[in-house]
Amino acid sequence: MSSRTRQIAMSGLALVGTVAVLAGCSAAPSSTATSKKSDFLPCMVSDAGGFDDKSFNQLGFEGMKDAASDLGSQYKQAESKDATVYDSNIQQLVTQNCNLVVTVGFNLAAATKKQAAANPDTNFAIIDDNSIDAKNVKPITFDTSQAAFLAGYAAASYSKTGTVGTFGGMQIPTVTIFMDGFADGVKYYNDQKKKDVKVVGWDEASQKGSFTGGFEAGTQAKSVAQSLLDQDADVILPVGGPIYQSAAEAIKDADNGSVLVGADSDLYEADPRYKDIAFTSVEKGMKPATKDVVEQAAKGDFSKTPYVGTLKNDGVGIAPFHDYESKVDKGLQGELDTIKSGIIDGSIKVATKATVK
Repeated sequence: MSSRTRQIAMSGLALVGTVAVLAGCSAAPSSTATSKKSDFLPCMVSDAGGFDDKSFNQLGFEGMKDAASDLGSQYKQAESKDATVYDSNIQQLVTQNCNLVVTVGFNLAAATKKQAAANPDTNFAIIDDNSIDAKNVKPITFDTSQAAFLAGYAAASYSKTGTVGTFGGMQIPTVTIFMDGFADGVKYYNDQKKKDVKVVGWDEASQKGSFTGGFEAGTQAKSVAQSLLDQDADVILPVGGPIYQSAAEAIKDADNGSVLVGADSDLYEADPRYKDIAFTSVEKGMKPATKDVVEQAAKGDFSKTPYVGTLKNDGVGIAPFHDYESKVDKGLQGELDTIKSGIIDGSIKVATKATVK
């Protein structure tokens, strides 16, 4: 998005409404009390996907909650129902005396930049965006192309039709970074094995492909997934939060042995409804990354230096094959381990036009 742009697909989003807060229908964000030991107050604003998206909003939120628990502090959150409330949600949290406001997703960049400039004494962190250069804003980004490369290689190895596919929500860097890496992994498989597995839904060279135009599950996302199935893709990577649910529906309706690659979190664990078709997932370490950023800020170690999740620091990776472990080629895991080492040491290059700083 990823990402991923998702999750994020990317993993990783959804749309429509106004601000939703657990405190009821009032404008004040919600708060959760703990046995308070720290006065540090971390806060978070979701994008339109909400905190129950089983993707990057949820993972970031869990990371903040874990940090608050360890610190013995309170936390506050504001859930955004659409883009019209991003700015007001952030502003509300600032007025609640939050020490750190974490915003989730590329789409909150403009609102985050505005509020950071207006409130220089408040620290901010933003997940999946590196466009803001301000002393009080820390980017939390992930080079998901590295992990998606591994998933693309695995998908090509597993495919029975010789065709795999990927599609996204919006065409933004945190989404297309997944798609670039996936396509690169398929290409590497073809080069190594002298095969010709095709990728449908994304042309890395032209940066053109299939997108739903948003991040909500529904008819459009299912239709795009179906178009890839109609082109014989039997492994599909949807990138863009809840759109994976519609892809899963299309795969289940097809009932032809096709499988799904999750984005952002381990789909098998995050949404057991689809565990029977969950081949693997491209994972972002958003939960531990957010937890670490919050805890460092609480210690007074906040800085604008970006956090970048990579294979080397375990900030990205791929999930186990779970129920498909016995169905993949016996040598696949060893090949993936070798490729991972090559990406880390630089001997295997992963190209993407979605730059992560």
